[in-house]
Amino acid sequence: MHKEQPGGHPPPRHIRIMTYNVHSCRGTDGRIDPARIAEVVARARPDIAALQEVDVGRARSGGFDQARLIAAHLNMEAHFHPALHLADEQYGDAILTALPSRLVRAAPLPSLGEPRGAIWVSVDIGGTRLQVINTHLGLRRRERMAQVAALLGPGWLGSAECRDNPTVLVGDFNAVPTSAPYRNLARHGRDVQLHAGARPKATFPSRFPLLRLDHIFIGEGIEAVAAEVPSDLMARTASDHLPLSATIVVPVPANVSPSPAPSRA
Repeated sequence: MHKEQPGGHPPPRHIRIMTYNVHSCRGTDGRIDPARIAEVVARARPDIAALQEVDVGRARSGGFDQARLIAAHLNMEAHFHPALHLADEQYGDAILTALPSRLVRAAPLPSLGEPRGAIWVSVDIGGTRLQVINTHLGLRRRERMAQVAALLGPGWLGSAECRDNPTVLVGDFNAVPTSAPYRNLARHGRDVQLHAGARPKATFPSRFPLLRLDHIFIGEGIEAVAAEVPSDLMARTASDHLPLSATIVVPVPANVSPSPAPSRA
């Protein structure tokens, strides 16, 4: 049971969130293994996991629905957006959580090469509606600039729902901190690796990480208290990216009794 703070306000909730490019669950050893990806995620114990490069029904990865397989391992629900359709095969981004959630929007972003998109899920955090947007930006600078402009526009972060509620933008941005796309996003949200006071760590390539391409940006009203990049042997092998996880503090409305966080085995 949550103890109220002085003045009758319930304490804020600590939530763990992860972003992870799973590379179609193909590891650096060439093995496709959704269960191994699920184990990497489980070790970080996130309440919300945002995944990129997820295969659904693709022959190259055995025809499985990777989003649902990973979610089943974690006892979570999966929300999936296929940025790419190839006949009956799909490839895209997913948000997994065991918390009450609803899909708000899943749509393409302006793309010059491989189709890219974003998925937006509203997650109930003890009465607070946390808006979580997961994306995977393109490889060309001009393309990424257009995609960032779209994400900052009225259909996404510029919407009333995002302005009025705490919001988190996560994903593989294919953008290092010195790049223009990153700087544009950093003007509208705070990088958890910097905000948490941790020494920023690279996420790509997983075996010898040199580049910080994967980011979690937090909006107003959210604080970051920790950030980490798991880099044990399993994480270095499961995908060509390392995951990034963070512990964030989300305010809870004074007139709502927060529900307990889901227990994890």
